[in-house]
Amino acid sequence: MKPDNMHLHKICENIYLAAAPEKGRFPYCNSFLFTGDENILIDAGLADDQIIEIDQKIGIDTLVISHTHPDHIKRWHLLSHRKLILPAESPDSVFNLDDLGTRYVGTPEKGRHWIDVIGKLTGLRALREPDARYHDGDIIDNGTSHIEAIHSPGHLDDHYCFFEHNSGTLLSTDIDFTGFGPWYGNPEGRIRPFIESIRKVMALPYRRVCTSHKPPHEGDATALFKSYLEAFELQRIKVLAAIEKGKTLAELTALSPFYNNRFMDLRLQNYFEEHMIFENLQLLIEQGLVIEINGTYIKGN
Repeated sequence: MKPDNMHLHKICENIYLAAAPEKGRFPYCNSFLFTGDENILIDAGLADDQIIEIDQKIGIDTLVISHTHPDHIKRWHLLSHRKLILPAESPDSVFNLDDLGTRYVGTPEKGRHWIDVIGKLTGLRALREPDARYHDGDIIDNGTSHIEAIHSPGHLDDHYCFFEHNSGTLLSTDIDFTGFGPWYGNPEGRIRPFIESIRKVMALPYRRVCTSHKPPHEGDATALFKSYLEAFELQRIKVLAAIEKGKTLAELTALSPFYNNRFMDLRLQNYFEEHMIFENLQLLIEQGLVIEINGTYIKGN
C-alpha cells in the first residue's frame, strides 16, 4: 500500500510526515518516515493506531529518537521488536522511569510526581538498551536518504535535529516555532546553548523545515527562526517586568509569566517555570539589569 493512503503525508520523494493528533500538541509529536532499503521512523509520539498501521502496512525497520522527552518516546514500545537508535548523549536514566522523572524535574520527590502526572498521561515506559547510538555529524543512510544528525542542545542535552542532504529537508524537531516559544523548563534546559543550536541549524542550506509540533514549512524560514530567537528576549522582558520592586524566585514563579497558570498541573508548572525564570535571571544579572540580595531579585541601575 502506498504511504499516502495511510496516516502519512508526502513531504518529498521518500520522506513522509506522520502528523500527530491534536495538531502536534503535547503529549504528542509529529514523526517522520524515510522510506528506502530500510524504512526509518524518527520519533514515536504518535497515537497507537498510527504507528501500528504504518508498521503493519509499510514496515518500520528502525526507530530513531531525536531526544528523550516523553512526547518523543511515548510509543516506542510498539516498535520494541525493531532496531532502536538513541542519541549518544542520552543518559542511563532513560532505562528507569524513576530516574527519568528525577532527570526531568531535579529531585526524586519531584520525579515521582512527574511520573504520576506525565507518565500516566503518556503511558510512558522506560526505554530498553538501544541497538545503536548516533553522534553529532553521523550520517544515517537508508539508500535513498542521507540524514545527518546535528546535536542541538539547550532544549535537552540529547536533543538532535536532522538534515537530509539529497532533498534539503531539515527536521528541526523541538526548535518548533510554537506560540509558546522556546521551552527549556528542565534541569538540562539552557538558554545560551539553545540559541547557538538555533543559529547553527538555520544556517544550513535547507529547502524546507519540518518541526515536531507544527506543519512543515516550504522554502525560506528565516523569519520563523528570527521570531523564535526573539522570543528569548520577550521571555526575559516578562521576567524583568515581573520583578517590579523586588521578588524572590518563588514569588516570580507564582506569577507564572510563561504559563499564565494554564498548565494541567500546578506543581509541574512550578517546576518548569521556576527553572525557566532562573535561567533568565542569571542572564539579567550578567547584563547588570538585575541584582540578587539574600534571595530577592531587584532591578539594577
